[in-house]
Amino acid sequence: MPLVPTRRPLGTGLAALAVLPLAACGADAGTAGDGSARTLTVLAAASLTGTFTELAERFEAEHEGVRVDLVLDSSGTLADQAAQGAPGDVLATADTASMERAGDARADDPVVFATNELVLVTPAGNAAGVEGLASLDDDDVTYVVCVETAPCGALAEQALTDAGVTREPASLERDVKATLARVSEDEADAGLVYRTDALAAGADVATLDLPTSLVTDYPVTTLAQGAEPGLAAEFVDLLLSEAGADVLAAAGFGTP
Repeated sequence: MPLVPTRRPLGTGLAALAVLPLAACGADAGTAGDGSARTLTVLAAASLTGTFTELAERFEAEHEGVRVDLVLDSSGTLADQAAQGAPGDVLATADTASMERAGDARADDPVVFATNELVLVTPAGNAAGVEGLASLDDDDVTYVVCVETAPCGALAEQALTDAGVTREPASLERDVKATLARVSEDEADAGLVYRTDALAAGADVATLDLPTSLVTDYPVTTLAQGAEPGLAAEFVDLLLSEAGADVLAAAGFGTP
């Protein structure tokens, strides 16, 4: 069994992911057969942190006795773990290529629920004077991107190639949140992240649009190994509902 990334249960600190108990037949909507609370585990791309936290809180409020655990990491990492049978009920990735890697772990045909766009960000003061992708070839400018196996890394590689940038990034970060953190904490002069993450960072970063729009699709599916298929389907329904679309739009995600 592969290692599963640290989960972020709502309202708690970091904890190790536990194997979920199977719900007994005849249990009510919020408890397992032994009367304990039921847990829905949602594996989601790091760029979905804010929106899925909000949707998870809403889901818990509508399902008494149900707890939603969000496992947030790079899409490729989560898809590979799902394919190897790691515990999980729902998988949402930041591109279709990562979703394909989940293979037979997908219980349903994935449905695209949102889109996102790559942008260039700098620390709020932009002390390095970054004006666009061409500035990344300046020896005095340090920039960071996601690893190539992450959807944000694949898009960044395409953007850099299209712009003719030849200098290597200062570092390759595991996901978009880590990339954004290096910039917002002024540890890098620039970084390539999603528009939604740049919006979430607020005044901590300045955002520069790319000359050519680079967009990625976000698909979701329930997982065959899930212990809570009924709750998983209901969570996907919430995500695809008008309420879910409103939460995503407020965060800056585009519609499919």
